Amino acid sequence: MLTIRKLSKSFGGRTLFEDAQMQVNYGERVALVGPNGAGKSTLFNIILKQDEPDQGKVERDEWTMIGYLPQESEAVADETVLEVATGRAGELEKYEAELKALEDKGDVEGAEYLEAQAKYDALNDPQIEAKAKAMLTGLGYKEEDLDRKAREMSGGWIMRAHLARLLAMEPDLLMLDEPTNHLDLISLLWFQDYLKTYKGAILMISHDRQFLDELVQKVFEIDNPKLNPYKGNYSDYEKQREENFQRQYTAYRNQQKEIKALQDFANKFRSVASKASQAQSKLKQIEKMDIIEKPRRPKKPFAFCFPQPERGGQPAITISGVHFAYGDHQVYSGVDLTVDRGERTVLVGPNGAGKSTLLKILAGELQCQEGDRRLGHNCKIGYFSQHRSDQLDANNTVVEEVLKCAPPEYREDQVRGILGSFLFRKEDIYKKTDVLSGGEKSRLNLVKFLVDPPNLLLMDEPTTHLDILSVESLIIALERYEGTLVFISHDVHFIRKLATKVLHVKNGELRSYPSGYDYFLEKSGALDDRAAIVA
Repeated sequence: MLTIRKLSKSFGGRTLFEDAQMQVNYGERVALVGPNGAGKSTLFNIILKQDEPDQGKVERDEWTMIGYLPQESEAVADETVLEVATGRAGELEKYEAELKALEDKGDVEGAEYLEAQAKYDALNDPQIEAKAKAMLTGLGYKEEDLDRKAREMSGGWIMRAHLARLLAMEPDLLMLDEPTNHLDLISLLWFQDYLKTYKGAILMISHDRQFLDELVQKVFEIDNPKLNPYKGNYSDYEKQREENFQRQYTAYRNQQKEIKALQDFANKFRSVASKASQAQSKLKQIEKMDIIEKPRRPKKPFAFCFPQPERGGQPAITISGVHFAYGDHQVYSGVDLTVDRGERTVLVGPNGAGKSTLLKILAGELQCQEGDRRLGHNCKIGYFSQHRSDQLDANNTVVEEVLKCAPPEYREDQVRGILGSFLFRKEDIYKKTDVLSGGEKSRLNLVKFLVDPPNLLLMDEPTTHLDILSVESLIIALERYEGTLVFISHDVHFIRKLATKVLHVKNGELRSYPSGYDYFLEKSGALDDRAAIVA
């Protein structure tokens, strides 16, 4: 289906990959992994013919239809959500124009024409609307939202509409670049289950460890500048990579010992007439060796020490008899909740159940219309929302912004290390905060919390925009955190590692499960994660 042969690409004077080889067969689920900036998206662009390699080639079966989901959603105008998902927002016209242009050139037998024709036919299918509606529903859209203008929706919801179109077209090869970034837990679990039975092949870039473990059968790692293949899912890849390192390091050390022994003999006896020929022989042995390079140890999560917050009272926070509504839509009616000091509570529940609303009420971002909110003694709240990433001083650099809120004992090199673990590299830390992307601002605010944490931390989707190592760094930090944590996340691995209590939110009611995520799944009696959360 897809074969990469001896591919090389350099960018900005740096070699991203060299002599890269990769094959994706029909029906396979393949992950492309590597740190940010390694060249994953560049390799995608070369496969999609949006970029050219320096050397090598990409071979595709001429009958293969590729569907691609980029990290950032495409622009929308006045089309509805359903029109985006069915291709009636310019997609059909685009493929029709491509076909006509190729026909005018007489090129009607090449792979480009065949793919354009396949995509045009897929969107012209009489069943396309029914398929698109099923995909939109699975991805969290309500029936009444399908006829809304797409531009009225957030970027994340627009991305879901584009994803729905791809799934409805059923391409032979799905290429997905960070497809879970804008999904909540329910839609992610639906998407994950859907992909498990998808008939086509899948090539994906993802920073969601659990998602990769559930789906992929093969991993290719870009590791400057090699493209290394591994069998199995992400956890299998991690294990094999560590085993490979240990094997290579042992071989390297053994060879270095051998070289040292030979060199020592030569140095000692090269001036001794009776031993000179033997000394020369030892040097020739060294010259004939295939020298083993010292392998680089696989990168590990960055474990940093941060000051623990001042101890708060018990309980940490309480709400009682709380009523809250958006206009005529009643979210909560007389709800009670006590969050005990030291708990790590995850909020789960169906789309629109009110999880983010509850977090905002706890944070004081929303005022309850009736009822009472009481903070525990000495309670200091920190509220992290992925939609509130603009509260930064535009005149500060990234490192200045962190140092401003860090305790006095923090040195710049400590701050640089923490920023590096959250994807701020080298010169990035000297950027002014006003030129950062939304994702960079979100990550910067996360670092600010970690260097001076409050004793009640409320976090809405904190792992968005983080790679796998950064997520692990955040997990380590929060495991050591001695305060109280209430959070929402679509990252099942993150939930499993941290949650000591699950709060199921549905129909304005809260049901508490006083243990971790697996305990919640067991007690729910549901057959799978998604059923448990929706129930």
